[in-house]
Amino acid sequence: MVKPKKNSYGEIVFEDRPDFRPNLTPQEMFELGSFGGTYWRPIHSTITGKDYKNQYKKFPKYWWKNIPESWLVTHWDEYDVSINKYGVKVGTTLEFWEEKEWITDYDPYGWVQWYCNFYQGRRTPDDDRQIRRWKGVSGENGRWRNYLITLTLRKNAKWNDYSVSPKIWQILQHWGYKLTKRDFDKEVKERKEK
Repeated sequence: MVKPKKNSYGEIVFEDRPDFRPNLTPQEMFELGSFGGTYWRPIHSTITGKDYKNQYKKFPKYWWKNIPESWLVTHWDEYDVSINKYGVKVGTTLEFWEEKEWITDYDPYGWVQWYCNFYQGRRTPDDDRQIRRWKGVSGENGRWRNYLITLTLRKNAKWNDYSVSPKIWQILQHWGYKLTKRDFDKEVKERKEK
């Protein structure tokens, strides 16, 4: 497995999955502040029937070098919006994700755990589903990515005006993506051509 690397546009390139192009690494997602510090908290998975804690320690130590442990393992009830890059709370509980059947026994914490493992080279039968989910949120035709562009255009704002919808900016960050000028301009051009 060749280690993923960023191309000249800042997209992360996976040789075996060229259709999957996030632009934030797992390390960057957490350095920017994500999940109010709660993502890697101790959990009980109803999917596997097991308890989990310290799962982030399975990944390279350098990922967490500049990140306080409280930005990783805080209990859900103590979600800290000040940690999040855009200062807002987004997301729902693990129980909600499990009820929606978004969680599998491959990654009992969910999409970001899958992404961390995928980034490190692990491949599973769940990869296609997870990449489809990413595309649906923040891919080229992703609903949240394109809705952010729509809101930005409606408000006649600059492409990087974080005040347009801090919640959508935060959601996209949780999915390993940050809107770029290139992506914004490309979408605007395509809309004009329709």
